[in-house]
Amino acid sequence: MTTVTIAPRDLKQRLRDIIKGNGRELAFLDVREDGQRGMAHPLLSVGLHYSTLEAMVGRLVPRRSTPIVLMDGGDGVSERAAKRLAALGYSEIAVMSGGVEAWKSAGYELFMGHNVVSKSFGEMVEHACHTPSISAEELKAMQDRGDRLVVLDGRTPEEHHRQCLPGGISVPNAELVYRVHDLAPDAETTVVVNCAGRTRSIIGAQALRNARIPNKVVAFRNGTMGWTLAGFTPQLGSTLSYGPVSVSGQAQAQQWAAGMKNRYGVQSVDRKTLDAWRNEANRTTFLFDVRDEREYSDGHVPGALSIAGGQLVQTTDEWMGVRGARVVLTDDTGVRASVTAHWLAQMGWDVYVLEGGIGSGPVERGPLKQPVLGLESIATSQVTPKELKALIDAGDAVVLDAGPGLAYRKTHIPGAIWGCRPQLAKAVAKLGKAKCIVLTSPDAVRAKLASVDLPDLTDARIAVLEGGTDAWVVAGFPTKESPDTPSNEEIIDHLVWVAGRRTGNQAEMKQYLAWEQQLVAQLERDGDLPFRIVA
Repeated sequence: MTTVTIAPRDLKQRLRDIIKGNGRELAFLDVREDGQRGMAHPLLSVGLHYSTLEAMVGRLVPRRSTPIVLMDGGDGVSERAAKRLAALGYSEIAVMSGGVEAWKSAGYELFMGHNVVSKSFGEMVEHACHTPSISAEELKAMQDRGDRLVVLDGRTPEEHHRQCLPGGISVPNAELVYRVHDLAPDAETTVVVNCAGRTRSIIGAQALRNARIPNKVVAFRNGTMGWTLAGFTPQLGSTLSYGPVSVSGQAQAQQWAAGMKNRYGVQSVDRKTLDAWRNEANRTTFLFDVRDEREYSDGHVPGALSIAGGQLVQTTDEWMGVRGARVVLTDDTGVRASVTAHWLAQMGWDVYVLEGGIGSGPVERGPLKQPVLGLESIATSQVTPKELKALIDAGDAVVLDAGPGLAYRKTHIPGAIWGCRPQLAKAVAKLGKAKCIVLTSPDAVRAKLASVDLPDLTDARIAVLEGGTDAWVVAGFPTKESPDTPSNEEIIDHLVWVAGRRTGNQAEMKQYLAWEQQLVAQLERDGDLPFRIVA
C-alpha cells in the first residue's frame, strides 16, 4: 500500500478552510493511545486509538469515502492504521508527515487533556456571556441560611452517585431546560448548576439563562473539586434524581426551547430530507438521539446513536470525527434536541433538529449497538481457558495481554506479558522464543484486533484466548495483580496526568482547575477557533 502524506502546514490550511466553510469535510485522526494523546495534541484532531481502531472508527467516521488524515508519534503507527482502515473499506487516507512533533515544529499549538474542544468552549462561553457563578463558601452560607435554592448536578447519573454536593439532584445538562419548571416551580428559587469542575457547570447554567427562565441561575464555581478544596465534605451515593415531567412543565419547556431555536438560528429538517442526506455519497450526516438510554431503548429513529445531549456537548470529539459534517438531533418533544443543537451550532457544527422527532416515522427498539468493524472476519484460532492452562503447564505457550494497562494491573494471567497493540513489538521481544503466543484482553476484543498485527512480528503460532481474561477468571484459574506494573510511563493507553483529582488528591485538583482556566489564552494562541458564541 502506497502511503500518501500531507505536511502539517497544508493540513492546517485545510482545517482553516473548513472552519470558514470553504473546504471539503475532513477527519483528522490521532491514532496514538489515550495517554499519549492526552499529553499533547492539535485542538481539532480526534482520538482514534490504534488499540481499538475498529471499535471506534465506525462511529467517528461512518462514511467510508470520507477524506482522512492520520497522525501518530512519528513511530509508524499511522501507516499501520492506514493499512487497517483500507482493509475496512476506507478509500481516501493520508498520513501527516513527521507525527505530532512535526506539528509542534511548524509552530502550531498542542493541547493537553481530554475533550479539549468542549472544555475550551465552556471557558469561552463563560467569558463571552459573563455566566455568573458562586463559590463553595457562598453556597454553604446560602444552605445554612435556608435560602430558597435548588442544586442541579449537570453530570451523568453515575458521576452524581459517586460524589455530589449535599442535597444536589441529578439532572444531566440536556435535561435542565426540560425539567427545571418542576424542580424550581417558583421564580424566587435560585438554581445552582454544578459538575465536578467547570465546564458542565458553566454550560448548564448558561443554557437555562439562554432559555430565559425567570429564576436566578448561577454556575457552581469549580464543582465538587471546589467544594472539597474549600474544606467541605461531598455527599457519596446519592440517588436523588428527577421524576416524570408534568404536563405544565413540558409545555413551558417546549416554549422555552422554541425561543432558543429562534434566537440561536437552529434549523429543522424533515424525515424525508434526513433519509436523503444519510444516503449521500459525498457528505457525512451524524444522527443522535439525545435522550437517556432507557428512552432510546423504548423506541428511536433507525440508525440513530444514543448519547445524552449534555454529554454530546461535553464529548464532541468522542462522537463526531468528521469536521465539516452535518449533525441531526432527535428526541420526543423537541426540547432536549433544541437545547443541545443551540450549543453545537455555537461550536461551529452544521446542526439540525429532526421535525417530529421519534414521531416523524418508523422507529426501532433496543439498546445502542456499535459493531466492531471487521471483527468477525479475523480468523485467528482460539483456545479455551482449559486448553490454555494445559499449554502453559506444559511450557508450550506464553501469554501476551493486549488489554488496557490498568486492567492488567488489577487482574492478569500469571506470567502474562503486557503490551497494547502499538507496543506489540516490544512485548514480543520480552517473550523470547515461543512455540505459541496466546493473546488475551478482558473480553478478548482487543486481543483479536491485536492478532491482526502479530504475524508480522513472530513466526510462532498465534491464538486468542476465547472469552479473554474474563473467561479465565470464570473458569476458576489463578490470576495475579501488579499495582505498579506496567509503570505509569509504560501505560500509554491511559492518561495518568492529574488522575488523582478523582480520588481526593487536592494538589492535582488545583492543577486541573488551573489548566481549564488557562485554555482561553491557549485558544487565542492557536488562532483557529470554530466557535460562534452568541452572547
